[in-house]
Amino acid sequence: MTVTIAALQMCSGTDPVRNVETMRRLVREAAAKGAVYVQTPEMTGALQRDRAGLRAILRTEADDLVVAAAAELAAELAIHVHVGSTAIALADGKVANRGFLFGPDGRQVCTYDKIHMFDVDLDNGESWRESAVYSPGAVARMADLPFARLGFAICYDVRFPELFKMQAQAGAEIISVPAAFTRQTGEAHWETLLRARAIENGVYIIAAAQAGMHEDGRETFGHSMIIDPWGRVLTSAGGTGEAVVLAEVDSAAVKAAHDKIPNLRNGRTFTLETAKAPAKGGVAA
Repeated sequence: MTVTIAALQMCSGTDPVRNVETMRRLVREAAAKGAVYVQTPEMTGALQRDRAGLRAILRTEADDLVVAAAAELAAELAIHVHVGSTAIALADGKVANRGFLFGPDGRQVCTYDKIHMFDVDLDNGESWRESAVYSPGAVARMADLPFARLGFAICYDVRFPELFKMQAQAGAEIISVPAAFTRQTGEAHWETLLRARAIENGVYIIAAAQAGMHEDGRETFGHSMIIDPWGRVLTSAGGTGEAVVLAEVDSAAVKAAHDKIPNLRNGRTFTLETAKAPAKGGVAA
């Protein structure tokens, strides 16, 4: 079954109201071009590095503006709307980096909380401690859509191939990777990682990204893209500015990739041993 899917590229600021209006406009544009599934980037609601500023705009899931708008759009347009993620206030005082999927009737299909926290120290003094604010998820998630089984990941999750392999072995045909990749890491690894996850697992990868200079001072890499199960980039946006990128996907291409290279079936269990080098003049044990 061939359908059109879309990834939206945004440059979310610190005001959720403005960001929601941008999301509405881009989702409608994607639907008008035939998309039956539309994905928004990580942190669609706001990119706000300042903790006090973030907490000032936080809402619970029941009151969140992005969540409400996405449900309305899905019902209005009769499509699947996937909020890549947005910040959600939790009862324990922490924050979830949470994705939401809504069906064509506007009902919530499922949510996914980002599992792996972006705690890194990069070159030129760039440092991030996502775990200081966000509570990591503990459940991998998939959803059965009319045209494919969809798996979920968010941004830094892309560096953990075991998450993707687990989902592919369980029948995922598309895996989503909405992101707000930094420019530094994006230039080095973004496309390589996405294509590797597609090739390793024989799945489509759809990655809606934040792009450009943001109000909170960070710069994100953009280049939202959709990749096929053979690792080919079907469509890609630039490094700055809003964009709607679309591609046709067909679950038959997933089967074809698995038939050509059945690595998911050919994997074997094994043990790992470490040999100890002999001391000078001795022999190995």
